[in-house]
Amino acid sequence: MHAVAFHAFVTGYPGFIAKRLVAFLAKQNPRGRLTVLVQPKFVAEATRLISRLEGAAVDVVSGDVADMHLGLAGPEYEALVGSVTHVFHLAANSSLDAPRELARKVNVLGTRHVLELAQECTRLMRLMHFSTCYVAGTRVGVIAEDELEAGQTFRSAYEETKYEAERLVKRASQKLPVTIIRPATVVGDSKTGEVDRFEGPYSLGILLVLSPLVLPLPLPGNGVAPLNVVPVDFVVEATWALAQSKKAVGATVHLVDPNPMSARRAYELIADRANRKLPRFTLSARATDLFLRIPGVEKMARPQRAALSYVNHLALYNCRRALDLLADSGVRCPPLERYLDKLITFALETWKARKDERPEVDDPLA
Repeated sequence: MHAVAFHAFVTGYPGFIAKRLVAFLAKQNPRGRLTVLVQPKFVAEATRLISRLEGAAVDVVSGDVADMHLGLAGPEYEALVGSVTHVFHLAANSSLDAPRELARKVNVLGTRHVLELAQECTRLMRLMHFSTCYVAGTRVGVIAEDELEAGQTFRSAYEETKYEAERLVKRASQKLPVTIIRPATVVGDSKTGEVDRFEGPYSLGILLVLSPLVLPLPLPGNGVAPLNVVPVDFVVEATWALAQSKKAVGATVHLVDPNPMSARRAYELIADRANRKLPRFTLSARATDLFLRIPGVEKMARPQRAALSYVNHLALYNCRRALDLLADSGVRCPPLERYLDKLITFALETWKARKDERPEVDDPLA
């Protein structure tokens, strides 16, 4: 019996994580094939990026998860149905202030359309669905990987629609080989510091990295809550390891730092390495938000304001299942102390280059 040829279908390209994941999958499966779903306005960029990749052949198809049949022509859709072995669903609208209608269209309806494709794929071995730790909403305390519906409320349409999408995937997992991934806030590469998303949940990481350097703000509250960030290379490597693990079928895993440092500690380290003094006073989250609305300050801090509620949120994301499933792969989340300097250096260099422009970002989670 011949092994089924690897053919991955990836949504959300050329988003931050999807871009890194596709490059990694192409190298890991040089004899395989990848198909990436790209919104029409990003096709030229995606084609340019893919032309530089090594390894497996990568095809670009123009479409949108929010459209029926993903916006694909009939022959394109049927070709996927007959050959795809792995689906990696990353496309999402992750803007923390996105209108509810838009967030639902992309995150919920888009996920439903991807599930419809997966149900028709005759060779499907795994559907990897990218959710987020923040489906827990405003819950506090220890949050387990097998918990989803706990009567929680949500801080944004992003959180609520990702929660609704995960409910759809969990129901579909009764018939499909599904693994649900819940990353914490994804920051730059642990080896290079590279990150190319500066909106949505990534604002939290940028806020912490840059505010002691550009605008020394007091942290909201006392900063004792854990800083839930993970480097993008860990997320990519863990995703591939889980996609190959038969034990991960039906699992939901938190991709988090198992020993996160506090937001206060990270803030102090950043300020110390930049030789800056932190404000000696603290503000409540509400007072900090009002401060960020002051004319002059508001323009500089606008992208970060929506992320402030995450800085002092006492949620501990248990990752026991993830640790068990990744134990034999050698994939581990590095401690923030090990790569913080690289994040600072890259963020500062990029901030200086982009300080007068704000890039358009449609799906920053991906």
